[in-house]
Amino acid sequence: MSAMKTNLEPDAIPYFSWDRRLTVRQITDLLRTKSGVEQYRLAAWIMREAVFDDVWKFLQPRWVRDHFDELAPLLGRKREFWKYILGMWHELGKL
Repeated sequence: MSAMKTNLEPDAIPYFSWDRRLTVRQITDLLRTKSGVEQYRLAAWIMREAVFDDVWKFLQPRWVRDHFDELAPLLGRKREFWKYILGMWHELGKL
């Protein structure tokens, strides 16, 4: 069975945006123009709701690492998952 394809075209509403009805383009623009808490809330929402591979279509691994202290309280039950991923990437020399 092949992996599920996700529609992340600029004008599409991604599967994880069911509660906000934002298009890919709007999400990308918000990430670029917002700062501080607003940017962290948006990034954490993506990290909680999107499939792992799709997170990187919106966020950069180094940015996530550099801002993890601010993101962690917003990640809910996914906090330990992301902590583990970033820790492993650091151990492997990827970050």
